[in-house]
Amino acid sequence: MASSGKMEGPSAPAVRRDPYEVLSVPRDSSDQEIKSAYRKLALKYHPDKNASNPEASELFKEVAYSYSILSDPEKRRQYDTAGFEALENEGMDMEIDLSNLGTVNTMFAALFSKLGVPIKTTISPNVLEEAMNGTVTVRPLPVGTSATGKVDKQCAHFFGVTISEEQAHSGIVVRVTSPAQSKFKLLYFEQEVNGGYGLALQEDSQKTGKVTSAGMYFLHFQVYRMDSTVNALAMAKDPEAAFFKRLEGLQPCEVSALKPGTHIFAVYGDNFFKPASYMIEAMCAKSYEDTTERLKEIETKILAKRNDLRQFETEYRKALARFQEVTNRYTQEREAVDDMLRERDSIHCSFTTERTLLNPVGAGSSSSRYTTEHSIHGSPENGSVDGRDKSGKKKWFNLNLNRSDKKA
Repeated sequence: MASSGKMEGPSAPAVRRDPYEVLSVPRDSSDQEIKSAYRKLALKYHPDKNASNPEASELFKEVAYSYSILSDPEKRRQYDTAGFEALENEGMDMEIDLSNLGTVNTMFAALFSKLGVPIKTTISPNVLEEAMNGTVTVRPLPVGTSATGKVDKQCAHFFGVTISEEQAHSGIVVRVTSPAQSKFKLLYFEQEVNGGYGLALQEDSQKTGKVTSAGMYFLHFQVYRMDSTVNALAMAKDPEAAFFKRLEGLQPCEVSALKPGTHIFAVYGDNFFKPASYMIEAMCAKSYEDTTERLKEIETKILAKRNDLRQFETEYRKALARFQEVTNRYTQEREAVDDMLRERDSIHCSFTTERTLLNPVGAGSSSSRYTTEHSIHGSPENGSVDGRDKSGKKKWFNLNLNRSDKKA
């Protein structure tokens, strides 16, 4: 499926290679394997760590571009089916590293974000590197407790949540809220063989009511998260068909259960300029059994509805195309009928507004034309009959009167 060639858009590399080849993963790789491969390569080739190596920037862009395809189930399916051609019109979007932006670009990004434009941000490579090396400070967060704090932009506070076997069986919920409506990311790290921590999950904060919040749920069945940027981008590209993409943002979480032991979470400051204030809490899902079952049921229904909508979109597109065809035909037929009626009216007007008399004798087709005005002046209503004027009528009456006078 590998192919090469130019690709328009600033987010794509100059030459495209098979994304599986770029990330060095097989085609049947799991989402978690793809994410792990991407994080390692992104750290390896990040421009901040390779200032003296200009090739690293291009490799970093290629890695990010490949991950943007394989991390999205729909884009991955399209690529597996038809290669890059299936993605030509999709408009690949990249995550922005705020730590690598200048002040002016950061101000523009903050402005667009304030206006509701979806801007994906990536995690600072310094944070990921420190976690990978195991040099971060981890604060304990027992289940059933909470902690508050304020984290600087592009920095992270790490927490260790220790769970028992019973709690692991019941399920764990970790959530973060910010009454100040700060932007942040909730991160989950897995233990690496070298003792460090590798990023496994991340959730961007979303505005819910008067707060911003993010949560992770480990409930022993497949849980899904909603990526709102998918809906926003679809709306911007095609507002009319955006309805069919509303459920495409529902993406499966790579980790659905936690084993007994200590697990590492972090709150990452994602504000453009100021620190993010937050409250993080860890809870056992046992007290949410009813809610858990309802979540499982509704997400099953949503997945089924998403499949139905994919099929219905094809039918809708065909019906819409047919409707456009019929509408165009209607317009053409209406114009044709209007033209024919106008022509008929014009012909009728030639009978009622002027008359043409053909001369039976004389020069062939020569004719004398009389306008309506002439016809009116020569009509009986105006007292003229066959060229005789009123004086003839008066003489006729005078004649009758004279005769009666003589008889008398």
